[in-house]
Order: sequence, then structure tokens, then C-alpha cells
Amino acid sequence: MISIEDFLKVDLRVATVLHAEPHPNADKLLILKIDAGDGVEGRQIVAGIRKHYQPEDLIGKKIVIVNNLAPAILRGVESQGMLLAAKDGDLLTVLTTERDIKPGSKIQ
Repeated sequence: MISIEDFLKVDLRVATVLHAEPHPNADKLLILKIDAGDGVEGRQIVAGIRKHYQPEDLIGKKIVIVNNLAPAILRGVESQGMLLAAKDGDLLTVLTTERDIKPGSKIQ
């Protein structure tokens, strides 16, 4: 269990996937270029969803990201956030928005 204060530290935002490609050194990873509404050009997220999604299927999707996660290097590529996904057995789905909402919108 965490407190509401801990939960409020997590900055969840909407981001648009601009480009997606397989990670050159990992069979399970995709590299996503995103627009998180913060004006940062070339921002990317590395996600372990390659088994479940083709890169072209993600382009244009409005996904939910952890916006304030410290950057991490995954198999030699920097990831500047984390996308949220749900998993049930072998089924994995990336969390998306129901309506078209602008990148950077805060999840409340």
C-alpha cells in the first residue's frame, strides 16, 4: 500500500506515438518516438511490447505514459518515460485514450 502523497508524485500524461521501430539489439523491445506535449523533440520510450504490437500499429495512437520517470538505458538506447499497458495471461494491451485529446494532457 502507498499513500496518496506517494501516488500524486507520479505524473501520468497522454502522448501521441509519432514513430515506432524494433530495437536493433532486443527481440522484445520497440523504440517509440512520442509527442508528450512538452515541446521536447525526439523524446523516446523503449517498451517491451514487440511480441504484441507491430510498429506501424502504434503510430498515431494516444497512449498513457509515466512522464516523470527518470531516464534509463535499455540495451543501449535511452528511454525517457514509460508507457502503461495491461496484461492478462498472454494478452497485453497498451492503455490508450477513448477520445482524441491533446498530447500532454494530465491523467487525473
